[in-house]
Amino acid sequence: MTHAQPDFLPLMEPDLTGNELEYVTDCIRSNWISSKGPYVARFEEAFCDYLSAPRALTTSNGTTALTLALAALDLKPGDEVIVPDLTFAATANAVMHHGGVPVLVDVSETNWTLEASRIETALTPRTRGVIPVHLYGRPCDMEPIMDLARREGMFVVEDCAEALGAACRGRPVGRFGDVGCFSFFANKILTTGEGGMVVTDREDLAEKMAVLRDHGMDKSRRYWHEFMGYNFRMTSLQAAVGLAQMERLDQIQAARRRIHGLYVEALADLERLEIPAAPPWAEPVCWLFSLRFRGPAAGPTRDRVMASLAGAGIETRPFFHPLHRMPPYAAPPDRFPVSARLSDTGLSLPSGGRLSEADVGRVAGALKTALDEAGESGMATTR
Repeated sequence: MTHAQPDFLPLMEPDLTGNELEYVTDCIRSNWISSKGPYVARFEEAFCDYLSAPRALTTSNGTTALTLALAALDLKPGDEVIVPDLTFAATANAVMHHGGVPVLVDVSETNWTLEASRIETALTPRTRGVIPVHLYGRPCDMEPIMDLARREGMFVVEDCAEALGAACRGRPVGRFGDVGCFSFFANKILTTGEGGMVVTDREDLAEKMAVLRDHGMDKSRRYWHEFMGYNFRMTSLQAAVGLAQMERLDQIQAARRRIHGLYVEALADLERLEIPAAPPWAEPVCWLFSLRFRGPAAGPTRDRVMASLAGAGIETRPFFHPLHRMPPYAAPPDRFPVSARLSDTGLSLPSGGRLSEADVGRVAGALKTALDEAGESGMATTR
């Protein structure tokens, strides 16, 4: 099944129906296409306004946002950084590229994210920091994590790649830690094709990241490098798309909430599916509509359903592989039972904001048919 087929439903696709083309055309006509173009500053300012953040800096992607944050925080070889076992590999890779050691910690069964109590059990004298990941749009409970970090003298870098607009206890994710890192890949809530952003309250970190992002070059003495930096800059072309997306971000988020609500209603009668409810302190966002299969043989059932949906022209995705199973990050499997279960039984359904009610109904109907064929239908639970 390919995207060329008219009835194909992709997992995600960008919504570029605002001023994206107008702003990119303006970049080209004005010849401001590099990172020096005016749209970069305008995009950063709009992002600051949205999150009520004093400083925001664009980056070339979400991974370089993490890398930039760790560089500014002076992560050194051998330093340990706690990361969740269930996350996209970039979280751990950013630590390892600095020579740091990612210490894997299992996640919560109910919220799929790091918890302060689990972090505390992994502390050693070499622990420098923690990277909470707001997985699949579900925020970590950041206040206990921040209390622990302050008590132990750890830095906190929030990985918000999948959670722009989510909040914990009324405060947006990315606004708790020393640095918040965002991704604007094509499948994210807000996209620039490739791109990222760092936000911080700390002026010292903002200034250091700004210099590191631009080859480590002295701002007042051109081509003079006080230290080794990177080229992690975003182009004006990308920022033009980002600015247009920011203008419609509330609308984009509302569309995602609508999709989530339609799925919850459509799948309410399937007991083999678990659609997790948000904790009372959390305001998640629907990056992907993600659920779990429950009961005996939940993993094989998930895989059969995926194959059946693919045959019906519906793209789905399993959850990430837990890091401990992959060669670069291998760790004893008995330490990560929750991550393993989630990975083996989790599934994400098409979630683009332009899906119609009929599209959601088609996905739900195909999923029910697949479960019926496997003898797995019944009433759903939300917990």
